[in-house]
Amino acid sequence: MSAPTLESGLDDEQLAAVTAPRGPVCVLAGAGTGKTRTITRRIAHLAGTGHVAPGQVLAVTFTARAAGEMRTRLRGLGIPGVQARTFHAAALRQLRYFWPRVVGGPQWQLLEGKLRIVGQAAVRAKAGTDAASLRDLAGEIEWAKASLLTPDGYPAAVAKLRRDTPGPAEQVAAVYAGYEALKNRAEMLDFDDLLLHTAAALEEHTGVAEEFRDRYRCFVVDEYQDVTALQQRVLDAWLGERDDLTVVGDANQTIYTFAGASPRHLLEFPRRFPEAVVVRLQRDYRSTPQVVSAANTLIGAAHGRVAGSRLKLIGQLPPGPEPDFTEHDDEPAEAAAAAKKIARMIADGTQASEIAVLFRINAQSEVYEQALTEVGVPYQVRGGERFFQRPEVRRAMIAIRSAGPVDAPLVDAVRAVLAPIGLTAEPPSGAQQRAQWESLLAIVELAEELVAVEAAADLRRFAAELEARADASHPPTVQGVTLASLHAAKGLEWDVVFLVGLVDGTLPIQHADGDDEAIEEERRLLYVGLTRARRRLSLSWALSRQPGGPRRRRRSRFLYGLIPDEHPASRIANGGRGASKPRCRVCGSPLLGADAMKLRRCTDCPSDVDVELLDRLRGWRADEARQQQVPAYVIFTDATLTTIAEHRPADVASLVRIPGIGARKLDRYGEAVLGLVAESGS
Repeated sequence: MSAPTLESGLDDEQLAAVTAPRGPVCVLAGAGTGKTRTITRRIAHLAGTGHVAPGQVLAVTFTARAAGEMRTRLRGLGIPGVQARTFHAAALRQLRYFWPRVVGGPQWQLLEGKLRIVGQAAVRAKAGTDAASLRDLAGEIEWAKASLLTPDGYPAAVAKLRRDTPGPAEQVAAVYAGYEALKNRAEMLDFDDLLLHTAAALEEHTGVAEEFRDRYRCFVVDEYQDVTALQQRVLDAWLGERDDLTVVGDANQTIYTFAGASPRHLLEFPRRFPEAVVVRLQRDYRSTPQVVSAANTLIGAAHGRVAGSRLKLIGQLPPGPEPDFTEHDDEPAEAAAAAKKIARMIADGTQASEIAVLFRINAQSEVYEQALTEVGVPYQVRGGERFFQRPEVRRAMIAIRSAGPVDAPLVDAVRAVLAPIGLTAEPPSGAQQRAQWESLLAIVELAEELVAVEAAADLRRFAAELEARADASHPPTVQGVTLASLHAAKGLEWDVVFLVGLVDGTLPIQHADGDDEAIEEERRLLYVGLTRARRRLSLSWALSRQPGGPRRRRRSRFLYGLIPDEHPASRIANGGRGASKPRCRVCGSPLLGADAMKLRRCTDCPSDVDVELLDRLRGWRADEARQQQVPAYVIFTDATLTTIAEHRPADVASLVRIPGIGARKLDRYGEAVLGLVAESGS
């Protein structure tokens, strides 16, 4: 295919990425900006202009589906032969090829599931061996290996990171060490070993490295914000001293740090390769301007280093409806309202497969499964089992059905029955154990719902209710409305998206509170949800879990600034416990305008600014502007300087909480600003 054909239909930024010279290229690609089209055309351009043969290109991404789509597009461009694979698939292929030279003897078998060996190691370490505990331990071992941590180094690392571990750190390390010993004795490799052994083969065997690097000359990495330390080590081994690398990513969509992913590699790419071409794709061809505006508002309020690299999307589609926001008394009412809206949309011609209901945790799906069933709308659950098919739910139903008469109110009786199978007073620390706990808690809430309409209901009546719900929630398997967690929705898109359950404690999730980085990842998770919608967005929350329950919940803090002032949902709600906008720290009024949001007070409210510090900051800014030959506001706006002079940040953590100070400005000016603050206080 000729170069002009490859370049046709591209916007200026896409064209710049496609035609950038061979060498390090960083494409910062926002949601819906055509990144796959851009990188496949870049590969085709490099091959078509003779820079590299198709067979010398290795493109890696994070799912087999994305790799398959990349191969299909490249074939359509007349460029077959490019190796487009996941990291693990590429490593497996290479390791099998080099095994006789690097290890010798029969190749070790790939371990498809590690729970059996983890269980053996857990018994020896006297750790929990129930299914949820083993899944949490297996996940923690995967995180440790992805983070390049050995069993010996694990306790100190998690202590430094203040990581929430699925048990005492020394005990988890013992399970990890035992797992590795048992696995190696059985001559088995897990998926992380594929990456570790591939990296070692290239690092330690010169002949292997030379042969590989002669075979592959050009590398492309998609979703680079999700690369782990282990994957980066493999990539470095592939590259050697070369720099023929194109990376594509969006730090705003970093949502897997709990699994070891880090946006650091993307953010530091220009520093590692100072000569790199950096292209920002910000024109959104997926979503209406109304959806794009909501996404920009949400991510524009982010704090921290990732926020400093944020992309501001520019909607390219014709206008559509404004997002709608609805508050409900309870979760069943919220689900019923969503189901009725969906039924109307389908009746008006929207395909069910073009509608999604997205939530933070899988335990939220049950009430939507039930509501959609009641209005006759087919659905499919993506990325998780249907509620009544989950092992812990099946065990709970068996326990409730088998329990004898209990002289206690139904809800107390259900709690007592579920306690031995994992319902504790407080949520456990491990992700899998917490997911199981949330499912059991959802069953307690079903008991509360039944008592609200049948005060005399007992365990026998509740068991029958659960069976009826389970039967009703098993419609034939058909293509219908998608029910999915926000994590499972990554990489997908629909015409209509319902974002539900948007209350503090769920989004952001309760265990993220007190951790600024975790809160910001929760914000990015909602951003991913918003940017899945092409045409319509519906956002909702409920003030109580069940009908008649106390209205104690608060809408998610992430909705501040998203709800229009004139919208009924923007009024102070929840008994005066919050409004749709942050409030002035001086007078308590809702904050209006960007400057007020930065100052965290009304612009005409009394200021406690350090005038001397503000003067110093302005003088420093003027000097910087003259040296760089740029307007002063490019360094920092007046509002940012005033906020610094009011809050007088004493360290980096305090400084990055100030709106307007992201990663780039922190790196460039942080030391100078903190020095001025320190001088002012001396």
